[in-house]
Amino acid sequence: MRPVLVRLHRWFGIGIALFLFVAGLTGALIAWDHELDAMLNPTFFYARSDAQPLPSLELARRVEAGDPRLQVTYLPLSLEPGHALQMMVLPRVDPKTNQPYTLDFNQIAVDPATGAIQSRREWGALSVARLNLMPFIYKLHYTLFLPFTGGIDIGTWLMGIVGIVWIFDSVIALVLSFPSMKAWKKSFAFRVRRGGYALTFDLHRSGGVWIWGLLLMMAVTSVSMNLSTPVVQPVVKFFSTLTPTPFTDPSLLPNAKPNEAPIAREAILKQAIQARADKHIEAPPGAIYYAPMFHVYGIGYFGAGDDHGDGGLGNAWTYWNAQNGQPLGAQIPGKGTAGDLFMQAQFPLHSGRILGVGGRILISCVGVMVAVLSATGLLIWLKKMNARRLASSTRKTKTRVVQTQTESAASR
Repeated sequence: MRPVLVRLHRWFGIGIALFLFVAGLTGALIAWDHELDAMLNPTFFYARSDAQPLPSLELARRVEAGDPRLQVTYLPLSLEPGHALQMMVLPRVDPKTNQPYTLDFNQIAVDPATGAIQSRREWGALSVARLNLMPFIYKLHYTLFLPFTGGIDIGTWLMGIVGIVWIFDSVIALVLSFPSMKAWKKSFAFRVRRGGYALTFDLHRSGGVWIWGLLLMMAVTSVSMNLSTPVVQPVVKFFSTLTPTPFTDPSLLPNAKPNEAPIAREAILKQAIQARADKHIEAPPGAIYYAPMFHVYGIGYFGAGDDHGDGGLGNAWTYWNAQNGQPLGAQIPGKGTAGDLFMQAQFPLHSGRILGVGGRILISCVGVMVAVLSATGLLIWLKKMNARRLASSTRKTKTRVVQTQTESAASR
């Protein structure tokens, strides 16, 4: 059985090593994406003026009035002092062509005192320019910038499949790391003084053993991040029910006409404030999101700058019919079925934010270690492959020598 597991581990590892190397390094960086992005692009994160900020809804109105081609789709409702207000936007439909207007940006930074646009960018653009670097790294982490083909997001599916293989390979690696219970201590040791191949081997084997639980968690949550709807949710539903939302249950979606204008944000926000009291949500409304394809509003509840949900299971969200303002569901951290709690935990675990800053530091270290394990695994495979080739070449040489000697003796 062990030879079979060794071969499986070898080929599974080779197949996913480069993908995990990229995912590990990029994951170590995007654990701090906002901080690094702000350091690289202060004009996108900090306000030019220090005057009293206007209400977010008024700023969105001014932006849309200033450029009728766009509509604001994500709007923070509270703002950290001194910061610009970052909005996500999408193009409206041009009535002359019945096609969306052409925009070369989908995210803007607005001066909160005036509504003037300070900077704009295409979040997720294939560009390593300073303004686009951190979004580029973030998207590279889970899609590799592979294209949509036939309506399928190839990159997201590929990295999800890599995660599935990683889960199986992690279990196999743990079994192989303990060939004998008498020698179990070797699986935790690092032969630092010997260096060279011995240390490379220990970094791969013992390094993986020490953080095995974290690696398995990252593998499982990576599948949840990339393949939540087609793979993870059906599996979870086999064990527990999941509370439906408009994004998981199409029957909840409004029956709206194409390009139908949504009701005003103010109306949805008023109902969301009432829902906060009804559902005993402690945090205030922190952002309003509009999904034109679904004709659904979402309201997130969090304080200024806490849109990622640092600590615990993240932020609460309520969902609303953008046609008539009827409630369509909610996600409240810590509430719901066992399946709901499992799904709520996936992003906080994967990002480390479930433990706050300490968790993010841990995830950054794990990301670096994933890259190290991938690199050392390839180095071990190359060394053994070269050794096998040398041994095979030696055997062939000996065979030819023996054959030559035999033929020479026979001819005498």
